[in-house]
Amino acid sequence: MSVTSHETILLWPDGAPLAIGNEAEDRPNLTVYLPPADIATGTAVIVCPGGSYQFLADHENYIPAEYLNKLGIAAFCLQYRLGPRYHHPAMMFDIQRALRTVRARASEWGIQSERIGVWGFSAGGHLASTAATHFDAGDATASDLIERVSCRPDFAILTYPVITMRDPFTHTGSRGALLGEAPTPELIDLMSNDEQVTAETPPSFLIHTDKDGAVSAENSVQFYLQCRRHGVPAEMHIYEQGPHGFGLAQDHPLLCTWPDRLTDWLRGRGLCN
Repeated sequence: MSVTSHETILLWPDGAPLAIGNEAEDRPNLTVYLPPADIATGTAVIVCPGGSYQFLADHENYIPAEYLNKLGIAAFCLQYRLGPRYHHPAMMFDIQRALRTVRARASEWGIQSERIGVWGFSAGGHLASTAATHFDAGDATASDLIERVSCRPDFAILTYPVITMRDPFTHTGSRGALLGEAPTPELIDLMSNDEQVTAETPPSFLIHTDKDGAVSAENSVQFYLQCRRHGVPAEMHIYEQGPHGFGLAQDHPLLCTWPDRLTDWLRGRGLCN
């Protein structure tokens, strides 16, 4: 059945894995934002708002979706599960399922299955970087057709992302909500996503500010350096001034042009006109 723009779809209509209830917060979903057909490029992006893995920041949700639509890119805003009600791996399952869902239903939305990316802000940036470093090709034997397709994103946009789970550069609120208050060393290793970069990590665009007082710019820097080490195409912009959580920064005198840098990068990779 066709899904129209601004409609919300459940990732698991019959209940998500690890669900502990049947309330709204137990049912991860995607809200569909489709561009006008006459400018559609066949590219899609799953948007992951931030909020310390404890809430979802509204301005990092529909505003990026509208920006993408103007470029002819379909957007899918992800409502993923949150702590302290949930911990890893529930959130990772949600972004992986979102990627599989969009890829499995790509033709329905006029999307090319090899042009599906992720965009995350802050803790949502950690989730997007998780998608970019923890993925599989799908299970060819699965009875659920969605589970048969790959959950690897084709590109990643990371906006002031949480990347590492290690002190001193991690965001402790995000780490606690995602991993619990006493994560094992192995879990910290696994979810420090700069340490999980490989040659298969997709091309990535990173944006941060030097004055970010919540999530240190070292998070982006470390991910970028690992991309360089593994031959992964990457572009990073570190602005000297600016707070955490600026979103698309429409009203900020210094940061308001940063989306133009992203547009240039997307255009340079042939993902928009």
